[in-house]
Amino acid sequence: MEYTVPRVTITDDAKAIIDDLRERHGDLMFHQSGGCCDGSSPMCFQQGDFRLGKSDVKLGEIYDCPFYMAKDQFEYWKHMQLTLDVKDGRGASFSLEIPTGKRFVIKSRLFTDEELQVLEPVEPVDA
Repeated sequence: MEYTVPRVTITDDAKAIIDDLRERHGDLMFHQSGGCCDGSSPMCFQQGDFRLGKSDVKLGEIYDCPFYMAKDQFEYWKHMQLTLDVKDGRGASFSLEIPTGKRFVIKSRLFTDEELQVLEPVEPVDA
């Protein structure tokens, strides 16, 4: 089966912030947990600075950055395509973009019935 629909995508504005962050921090990764407030926002870390575990899954790669999510959070989002974007404002998290005056946000839409048949698979984390 050929997988054609990514679970997570990215806007050009988010790519621009990632370019800036890569220059300062090197390889990056994203994680979205199921916490409240900023804990449910996508968080950007230097690759390896966030400890992944068996309670996480990899949704895919965006702009050469792996994107992970807590399994329990994924249960709520599994029928939606996520798009990483940025907006003005400072979040209250440890995410690398916070000093830029921008913060990463997730926009979502439901997959169509056809898309659900050809989604990229979710990968378990073996940590």
